[in-house]
Amino acid sequence: VQIVESGGDSVQAGGSLRLSCAASGFPSDDYAIAWFRQAPGKEREGVSVLVTDDGETVTSDSMKGRFTISGDIAQNTVYLQMNNLRPEDTAVYYCAASEERLMSFKEYEYKYWGQGDQVTVES
Repeated sequence: VQIVESGGDSVQAGGSLRLSCAASGFPSDDYAIAWFRQAPGKEREGVSVLVTDDGETVTSDSMKGRFTISGDIAQNTVYLQMNNLRPEDTAVYYCAASEERLMSFKEYEYKYWGQGDQVTVES
């Protein structure tokens, strides 16, 4: 299984970015993809999860309304649309995947991880 993130960039506060997560090598089409982020000096935190069997999603309350996860399962790609970005959204954003149907922000439940992608929001 391979996970590759892309789309990270530096933007001004109030701007938008869309991160992409390309997942390949899964034995089936049913899996969970999650976005996590880790800001400088802070622990990694869960952002949003999508399960591919029915498209169900969950987003952290602190980011709900600004961040939206979506998927193009035929392309094995999951997106994280981030709007109205704030300086405190500056972090390395990670995509993680599990072969289990999870709606979880517990890192240990995700077996596969991407390398991370830097998002910087300037004030």
